[in-house]
Amino acid sequence: MEQGDQESAVTKTVLEDIEIMNEADALPIRQDPIIEKLLKKLPKEIADSYTDTQLQGFRIALGDRTWAKHFIDNRGTFSFPFVRLRFFYVFLLGKNKRAYTRREKHASMLMFVGLVLSFIAISILLGLFTLYILKSAMGIDLLEGTSLGVWDWFRDLF
Repeated sequence: MEQGDQESAVTKTVLEDIEIMNEADALPIRQDPIIEKLLKKLPKEIADSYTDTQLQGFRIALGDRTWAKHFIDNRGTFSFPFVRLRFFYVFLLGKNKRAYTRREKHASMLMFVGLVLSFIAISILLGLFTLYILKSAMGIDLLEGTSLGVWDWFRDLF
């Protein structure tokens, strides 16, 4: 698709969204909380110069910001003594409402499989270690004259 075709498709979509907003029984556009906040930041003569259609376009472009609601939303700043720089941190926790791309789905599946396999491998190793320690503690010697030295090391810890 050429750039002109993409721009006309986007323009059609925005115009369709504006028509849907016009048909909806909603607040007048100037009473919308997001638009009110935007207009309050502008000088009065500029804020009054926008038409309702332009403001509806702004509203669509800004979106409803449902993505900004998180179960935990902790933000702050900190600085170190004797350092002029200030740093900020953001900790967000909540349900992911985004649609994954094919690449993200593939990476997510690989990560999940890797975590499951790692858990299984660690569980098996810990289980074998525990069985070996128990066997050694009971004095059972499966192969005469052979030892891994793990029991001696473990006994020396305690």
